[in-house]
Amino acid sequence: MEPASLYKRPESVLVVVHTVGGDVLLLHRVEPSSFWQSVTGSLRWEEADPAAAARREVREETGIHDVGVWHDWQRTMLFDIPSAWGSRYAPGVTRNLEHMFSLALSEICSVTINPAEHSNYEWVDFDTALQHAWSWTNREALQLVRKRLT
Repeated sequence: MEPASLYKRPESVLVVVHTVGGDVLLLHRVEPSSFWQSVTGSLRWEEADPAAAARREVREETGIHDVGVWHDWQRTMLFDIPSAWGSRYAPGVTRNLEHMFSLALSEICSVTINPAEHSNYEWVDFDTALQHAWSWTNREALQLVRKRLT
Protein backbone atom coordinates (compact mmCIF):
# COMPACT_ATOMS: atom_id res chain seq x y z
CA MET A 1 0.00 0.00 0.00
CA GLU A 2 1.31 3.42 -0.97
CA PRO A 3 2.05 5.63 2.10
CA ALA A 4 -0.18 8.46 0.85
CA SER A 5 -3.17 6.12 0.76
CA LEU A 6 -2.88 5.61 4.52
CA TYR A 7 -3.95 9.23 5.00
CA LYS A 8 -6.65 11.54 3.73
CA ARG A 9 -5.73 13.77 0.86
CA PRO A 10 -5.60 17.43 2.04
CA GLU A 11 -7.75 18.57 -0.86
CA SER A 12 -11.52 18.65 -0.75
CA VAL A 13 -14.73 19.96 -2.29
CA LEU A 14 -17.57 22.00 -0.86
CA VAL A 15 -20.89 21.97 -2.69
CA VAL A 16 -23.71 24.36 -1.86
CA VAL A 17 -26.89 22.52 -2.89
CA HIS A 18 -29.77 24.96 -3.28
CA THR A 19 -33.01 25.57 -5.13
CA VAL A 20 -33.51 28.36 -7.63
CA GLY A 21 -36.01 29.76 -5.12
CA GLY A 22 -33.38 30.16 -2.41
CA ASP A 23 -33.67 27.06 -0.23
CA VAL A 24 -30.33 25.63 0.92
CA LEU A 25 -29.55 22.07 1.95
CA LEU A 26 -27.60 21.63 5.19
CA LEU A 27 -26.38 18.33 6.61
CA HIS A 28 -25.80 17.67 10.31
CA ARG A 29 -22.35 16.10 10.72
CA VAL A 30 -21.97 13.51 13.49
CA GLU A 31 -18.29 12.72 14.07
CA PRO A 32 -15.81 13.72 15.29
CA SER A 33 -17.85 16.75 16.27
CA SER A 34 -21.44 17.75 15.66
CA PHE A 35 -22.24 20.67 13.34
CA TRP A 36 -24.18 21.79 10.25
CA GLN A 37 -22.55 22.03 6.84
CA SER A 38 -23.07 21.89 3.10
CA VAL A 39 -21.91 18.82 1.20
CA THR A 40 -18.15 18.39 1.67
CA GLY A 41 -15.60 15.68 1.14
CA SER A 42 -12.00 14.89 0.38
CA LEU A 43 -10.76 14.01 -3.04
CA ARG A 44 -9.52 10.45 -3.27
CA TRP A 45 -5.85 10.08 -4.12
CA GLU A 46 -6.68 8.71 -7.58
CA GLU A 47 -9.13 11.52 -8.44
CA ALA A 48 -7.73 14.18 -10.76
CA ASP A 49 -10.91 16.22 -11.27
CA PRO A 50 -12.44 18.14 -8.34
CA ALA A 51 -15.72 18.49 -10.29
CA ALA A 52 -16.05 14.71 -10.50
CA ALA A 53 -15.29 14.46 -6.78
CA ALA A 54 -18.01 17.06 -6.09
CA ARG A 55 -20.58 15.01 -8.02
CA ARG A 56 -19.49 11.85 -6.20
CA GLU A 57 -19.79 13.52 -2.79
CA VAL A 58 -23.28 14.84 -3.56
CA ARG A 59 -24.39 11.33 -4.60
CA GLU A 60 -22.80 9.67 -1.56
CA GLU A 61 -23.99 12.20 1.02
CA THR A 62 -27.48 13.01 -0.30
CA GLY A 63 -28.53 10.47 -2.92
CA ILE A 64 -29.02 13.37 -5.37
CA HIS A 65 -27.63 12.69 -8.85
CA ASP A 66 -28.16 13.57 -12.48
CA VAL A 67 -30.36 16.60 -11.72
CA GLY A 68 -29.88 20.32 -11.48
CA VAL A 69 -27.37 22.79 -12.84
CA TRP A 70 -23.77 22.57 -11.64
CA HIS A 71 -21.55 25.59 -11.28
CA ASP A 72 -17.78 25.36 -10.82
CA TRP A 73 -16.86 28.60 -9.07
CA GLN A 74 -13.18 28.22 -10.06
CA ARG A 75 -12.50 29.22 -6.47
CA THR A 76 -10.39 27.55 -3.83
CA MET A 77 -10.03 28.28 -0.15
CA LEU A 78 -7.17 27.20 2.07
CA PHE A 79 -7.96 26.45 5.69
CA ASP A 80 -6.27 25.02 8.76
CA ILE A 81 -7.29 21.43 9.42
CA PRO A 82 -9.14 21.27 12.76
CA SER A 83 -7.26 19.30 15.41
CA ALA A 84 -10.14 16.81 15.68
CA TRP A 85 -9.24 15.61 12.15
CA GLY A 86 -5.47 16.04 12.30
CA SER A 87 -4.72 12.34 12.74
CA ARG A 88 -6.45 11.54 9.44
CA TYR A 89 -3.72 13.38 7.53
CA ALA A 90 -0.04 12.64 7.06
CA PRO A 91 2.30 13.96 9.74
CA GLY A 92 3.05 17.63 9.18
CA VAL A 93 -0.03 18.28 7.04
CA THR A 94 -1.91 21.17 8.63
CA ARG A 95 -3.81 22.83 5.76
CA ASN A 96 -6.48 21.74 3.29
CA LEU A 97 -7.31 23.14 -0.14
CA GLU A 98 -11.07 23.27 -0.76
CA HIS A 99 -12.71 23.67 -4.21
CA MET A 100 -16.09 25.39 -4.34
CA PHE A 101 -19.10 24.22 -6.37
CA SER A 102 -22.83 24.73 -6.30
CA LEU A 103 -25.76 22.68 -7.53
CA ALA A 104 -29.02 24.50 -8.35
CA LEU A 105 -32.17 22.38 -8.22
CA SER A 106 -35.58 23.42 -9.50
CA GLU A 107 -37.21 22.52 -6.18
CA ILE A 108 -36.64 20.90 -2.80
CA CYS A 109 -36.18 17.16 -3.06
CA SER A 110 -35.90 14.30 -0.63
CA VAL A 111 -32.43 13.44 0.61
CA THR A 112 -30.93 10.12 1.65
CA ILE A 113 -28.16 10.78 4.17
CA ASN A 114 -25.35 8.43 5.08
CA PRO A 115 -25.85 7.80 8.83
CA ALA A 116 -22.13 7.15 9.28
CA GLU A 117 -21.51 10.82 8.38
CA HIS A 118 -24.74 12.74 9.04
CA SER A 119 -27.63 12.48 11.48
CA ASN A 120 -30.09 14.83 9.80
CA TYR A 121 -30.64 17.31 7.00
CA GLU A 122 -32.71 20.42 6.55
CA TRP A 123 -33.73 22.80 3.79
CA VAL A 124 -33.45 26.37 5.06
CA ASP A 125 -33.20 29.91 3.70
CA PHE A 126 -29.79 31.51 3.16
CA ASP A 127 -29.92 33.58 6.36
CA THR A 128 -30.56 30.48 8.46
CA ALA A 129 -27.89 28.54 6.59
CA LEU A 130 -25.38 31.30 7.28
CA GLN A 131 -26.25 31.19 10.99
CA HIS A 132 -25.95 27.39 11.20
CA ALA A 133 -22.95 26.71 8.96
CA TRP A 134 -19.96 25.78 11.06
CA SER A 135 -16.98 26.71 8.90
CA TRP A 136 -15.93 30.07 7.53
CA THR A 137 -15.43 28.53 4.09
CA ASN A 138 -19.01 27.27 4.10
CA ARG A 139 -20.34 30.69 5.12
CA GLU A 140 -18.28 32.38 2.40
CA ALA A 141 -19.58 29.93 -0.21
CA LEU A 142 -23.17 30.49 0.93
CA GLN A 143 -22.75 34.26 0.64
CA LEU A 144 -21.36 33.96 -2.89
CA VAL A 145 -24.17 31.68 -4.05
CA ARG A 146 -26.83 33.92 -2.49
CA LYS A 147 -25.30 36.97 -4.18
CA ARG A 148 -25.38 35.20 -7.55
CA LEU A 149 -29.08 34.34 -7.10
CA THR A 150 -30.10 37.92 -6.33
